[in-house]
Amino acid sequence: MTGGTTARTLSSVRVRRLIIEQSKRAHVGHIGSALSVADILVALFSGTVDPEVDVFILSKGHAALAQYCVLAELGLITHEMLDTYCGDDTQLGVHPDHTLAGITFSTGSLGHGPSLGAGVALAKRIAGRPGRVFVLMSDAELNEGSVWEAVMFAGHHRLDNLTVILDNNGQQALAPTAEVINLAGVDQLVQTLGWESRRVDGHNVDALTIAFEARAPGRPLFMIADTVAGKGVSFMERQVKWHYLPVDDAQFALALSEIG
Repeated sequence: MTGGTTARTLSSVRVRRLIIEQSKRAHVGHIGSALSVADILVALFSGTVDPEVDVFILSKGHAALAQYCVLAELGLITHEMLDTYCGDDTQLGVHPDHTLAGITFSTGSLGHGPSLGAGVALAKRIAGRPGRVFVLMSDAELNEGSVWEAVMFAGHHRLDNLTVILDNNGQQALAPTAEVINLAGVDQLVQTLGWESRRVDGHNVDALTIAFEARAPGRPLFMIADTVAGKGVSFMERQVKWHYLPVDDAQFALALSEIG
């Protein structure tokens, strides 16, 4: 996505409320994934992403609802359009589609975002165009071989205009990530392949904003954002089932009361 801020101020609390409200209205899941990245998106689109020159790619496309809520809060889509999420003839499906204003690439095939980002970053360099490329991916996507092709490619070409943000919530569709493929040591591994690796609290907007300003000359940046799936709603936090489940009336009311 190419996008950025307007005069409006983004609020993580407001974005989380919209995620719960829209998932309830549409009766769809992926709530835990969307809540996990809310603070990351708020930090990115509160000033880090320059609407004129930067590109954002949501590799974990199943968290698109969080992105739609941010777009609506920024005025890049209307709240009336947001209310069509997962409805008939909508542009706002479970995964983002490039036909929607503000979305550069259709995503959802996990593991493709880093490859797209590396390609865009190299194209910018060749064309002499300014700006950075930000890719937000899930930790489970590291199970995909295409990610490591992109990591090696970007490291080899020294794409220091590329930042990959890892939503490190420790969960995937059916189990904790560590039980599927243990990712311990991934920070050292990407450094070996030519990247700069840094770790940040994925729910601290101020810390994220500072971290995103970091640059490592001659090295792409791999930002490990430690997060909690379902963040902000106690009965969803760290519960794999909220990768899929929608909320019922009682859960909806409780979730909104906890978010504030």
